Amino acid sequence: MSLLIELKRRNVIRVAIAYLALAWLVTEVAGTLFPAFGIPDWGIRFLVIVFALGFVPALIISWAYEITPEGLKREKDVLREVSTTHLTAKRLDLFTIGLIVAAVAFILADRMWLSPRHTEHLAAPAEVVTGSVQTSEAEPQYPPNSIAVLPFVNMSDDAANEYFSDGISEELLNLLAKIPELRVIARTSSFSFKGKDVTIADIARELKVAHVLEGSVRKAGNRARVTAQLIETGSETHLWSETYDRTLEDIFAIQDEIASDVARSLKITLLGEAVPRVHETDPEAYVLYLQCRNFTAGELEEVLKGEQYCRQSLDIDPDYAPSWEALATIYTNMAINGHVTFKDGYEQAMEFQRRALELDPNLASAYSALGWNAMMYDRDLQTAATHFRAALKLAPNDPRILGRVSVFAETLGRFERAIEFADQALAIDPLAATTYNNIATVHCYAGQFEMANERFDKALELNPQETGKPWRAKCYLLQGQPDKALAEAARIELEPRRLWILPMAYYDLGQRAASDRALNEMIEKYPDVAASFIAENFAWRGEIDPAFEWLNRAIEEKQYVWGSLVFDPAFSKLHDDPRWENIRARDGRSEEQLQKINF
Repeated sequence: MSLLIELKRRNVIRVAIAYLALAWLVTEVAGTLFPAFGIPDWGIRFLVIVFALGFVPALIISWAYEITPEGLKREKDVLREVSTTHLTAKRLDLFTIGLIVAAVAFILADRMWLSPRHTEHLAAPAEVVTGSVQTSEAEPQYPPNSIAVLPFVNMSDDAANEYFSDGISEELLNLLAKIPELRVIARTSSFSFKGKDVTIADIARELKVAHVLEGSVRKAGNRARVTAQLIETGSETHLWSETYDRTLEDIFAIQDEIASDVARSLKITLLGEAVPRVHETDPEAYVLYLQCRNFTAGELEEVLKGEQYCRQSLDIDPDYAPSWEALATIYTNMAINGHVTFKDGYEQAMEFQRRALELDPNLASAYSALGWNAMMYDRDLQTAATHFRAALKLAPNDPRILGRVSVFAETLGRFERAIEFADQALAIDPLAATTYNNIATVHCYAGQFEMANERFDKALELNPQETGKPWRAKCYLLQGQPDKALAEAARIELEPRRLWILPMAYYDLGQRAASDRALNEMIEKYPDVAASFIAENFAWRGEIDPAFEWLNRAIEEKQYVWGSLVFDPAFSKLHDDPRWENIRARDGRSEEQLQKINF
């Protein structure tokens, strides 16, 4: 008790209160004025730290020293009967009250006058320079119902389990994409950030999303731990985070739970179940399916590994539609890359896609694949249109389907429609290099070369290995720039696509011998998969008879016809020949056939 009395007598408590009141007032003033002078946030933090460090020394000084008429003296040197601490106490009380009143008055003034004026001052220039650089510096506003699902991190001891974490991410993405109220960024764009050191703000800016779902997967034996968290990109705050420990038998329940939690956190009102349910199957069959899907394209050895996983999955559950669809994708890619003949590859692929649709009539991607095969293999554009319409009805916002439909519209010569579909795909999948390449090709065929070059540049910026390089090289040829076409062709690694461009580039450069060598090499190595390439080269050189000979072979053998045959300027030298209309009719693209297609 005597210590408390002594603290009061020496005005230590009053000094503490006055010190805190002064610190409060100074920081309030600084918080308002510092931004006006361009002083960053660390300035205010510095003031708070200084006041915090000075608090204890101020109390020590008030205990050890006293203010007297002669100035500051040590307390032990002042006689108790002449002490003026009572007068100092009154001054401190008045000083403290004054500080508190000033602080309250400043806060009221700031709320009522200063802040509105400051806001108005900041907003005024934006109104004057609408559309200028200054507007881009404002905090971006993205649709509140937009979300990107990032690839979940594989935390398993075995790095080979990455297929499992990727599979979980993609299944969640597919589930959320089926919710009409959500705008979900497609896999190609979301997964482009895999393994990259980027911030949430970077991702939000690239994908234009208000939310990001990220997480990790740890798989050990028959158990899996999935951690997921939903982040609001504007403030980078976590809306929720959850960990799910389950056996693999419950893996579908995990996916449903996470998707439901995301929808709930975004306050989406849904009809019926919170989210559509995934295709359920035996957990072992599902794991094999994920492994299969990881190897649907690439070198023959990799693709055969994917086929083995798919067939093992179907051995366990022969009624699992996604495995049939993945198997169809494998055979389509093997046909395109010459690992099997077009006839064998496409016919097997169509058989597997039909089987998938029998098991799941709502599998939009299977309808899309059947439409693609009808267009490229059967040359039946009417049937292709039917399949594509069914796919769009089931999944109008699937960027892969929109991309294929864009190519279909291009083959019909409806270039504006093709660009429209491609732009829709890019709105959902803004980092898809393949889509930029496809739309660039359409611009090129339409003679819009400046736009074509911009889109080709964007495709290669997103993916320097983009397989669209041959089409860029061809676009250079159509622009009358064979030197650039040759340089681009030299960077192409895939065959026969490199050989497709070289003969035409050499021919336009006046190097006939080099053109002959490249063309003969393609004829010797790839007659069974590149007949349309060979025909195009002969047409480009004005050698009409061999051009028709190879076009007939491509159609008879149902080889893949690269690009839009009828509307491709490369074949323009054939248009006046009577045989051209016969080729168009056999390719399903005569004027009469095209007019009948309502799409």
